[in-house]
Amino acid sequence: MNLADATTVDSAVTGPGATRVKLTEIFLSIQGEADSVGWPTVFVRLTGCPLRCQYCDTAYAFYGGEWSSLDDVLAKVAAFETKHVCVTGGEPLAQKGCFPLLQKLCDAGYRVSLETSGAIDVSNVDPRVVRVVDVKTPGSGEVERNRYENLEVLRPEEQVKFVLCSRADFEWARDFIRERRLYERCMVLFSPSYGQVDGRDLAQWVLDERLPVRLQIQLHKVLWGDTPGK
Repeated sequence: MNLADATTVDSAVTGPGATRVKLTEIFLSIQGEADSVGWPTVFVRLTGCPLRCQYCDTAYAFYGGEWSSLDDVLAKVAAFETKHVCVTGGEPLAQKGCFPLLQKLCDAGYRVSLETSGAIDVSNVDPRVVRVVDVKTPGSGEVERNRYENLEVLRPEEQVKFVLCSRADFEWARDFIRERRLYERCMVLFSPSYGQVDGRDLAQWVLDERLPVRLQIQLHKVLWGDTPGK
């Protein structure tokens, strides 16, 4: 798959009504981020992403993958026998098939979260899904891709995540949330970019500024390091 393909990965149809998605992996792990941190969770990682954030830890999901029907995905998720499911990528919303997949997961009774870059419209996501939406900082290299309209549709139980690469990124995000009073709309997460910002430094910056944000450290990396499928 070339870069253009990664930008426009879409659903395909194998028969009447049989939508499918391109899948990188499905695995069971401990949720390491956002409001459901710590829960045993099935991760459904879709293939492809239109962004190229310099800190990306899932670049292996940009290419490859295998087409799977939504029913096959549901069957694989069910085999893990847990209630929490996180659909992620790559950028999962780059595939149109992601939308019916989210709906089917909710219909099946799972507690579903979606991790998305914030560069694609999230307004049509099933309202039962908890959306975790990134705001890309200047240090990511993709700040121009932010779709700020997404912030206007978030609910109180949903989250906005800032991955911070430097003190300058922190100050940018601090000013951003204050100017927009984003913390009055939903939970705001500040996360240190792995290997670029020390979590203790970020914690102190948050305390010094009295910011109403939630500091998050990627729990899965504390447990297993920077290991794919964990």
